[in-house]
Amino acid sequence: MIAVRSLVFNLAFYAWTAFMLVVCMPILAFDRLVTVRCQTFWAKGVLWLMRCVVGITLDVRGRENLGEPPIIVASKHQSAWDTLIWHVIVDDPAVVMKRELLWIPFYGWYSLKAGMIPIDRKGGAAALRSMLWSARRAKERGQPIIIFPQGTRTAPGTHVPYQSGVVAIYRGLELPVVPAALNSGLFWPRRSLRRNPGTIVVEFLPRVMPGLERGPFLAQLEERIESATGRLEHEEESETYRTPVR
Repeated sequence: MIAVRSLVFNLAFYAWTAFMLVVCMPILAFDRLVTVRCQTFWAKGVLWLMRCVVGITLDVRGRENLGEPPIIVASKHQSAWDTLIWHVIVDDPAVVMKRELLWIPFYGWYSLKAGMIPIDRKGGAAALRSMLWSARRAKERGQPIIIFPQGTRTAPGTHVPYQSGVVAIYRGLELPVVPAALNSGLFWPRRSLRRNPGTIVVEFLPRVMPGLERGPFLAQLEERIESATGRLEHEEESETYRTPVR
């Protein structure tokens, strides 16, 4: 049954996405915020499909830790789902994304118009400077900046080192960083078309304030995100064992 629902969802997801990409094309000629609203509407449509077709719901915890933008949100990254949800959870996000995504027709155009922050993951110091320049523009616009500090999706239970990009933004912008833990990889696994029913939890943790050196900052950020993510994964596994399978 899950396989059938996953198939239906994936077909509906790609159809909805293609429809929005084409229909919203004219808005690229208007103000940036019009594109942002279009992205939010698209993301809300995806959440509706997830809930109605495969039974995936969303629980956001710790919103009080967000405060007012501009801020930096450093989020765990387990799934493609993580890239779309920010258009719903926060207003007008500037997501740090790999540069190659901008080469995708339509998608790349919308991302540039909306003020996303591209980075060349193999570009070294020059890439970090370019990313920081774009991040400063986002800060000036009052956008919350979203970054995935590991730089790639990681399967639940696995560990990938935290990268220097989050340090560059933290020290360059002198903004508080809000760590975010999640368990999306249990329900929308990477490199898989299967969608598992349940509740995806996004939890915002207490802020890391500006002024820390690289080592203490990364250690504190990683400890908060990884421990909370492990707790959310274990919480879901415990719930699965308590709930009869139908």
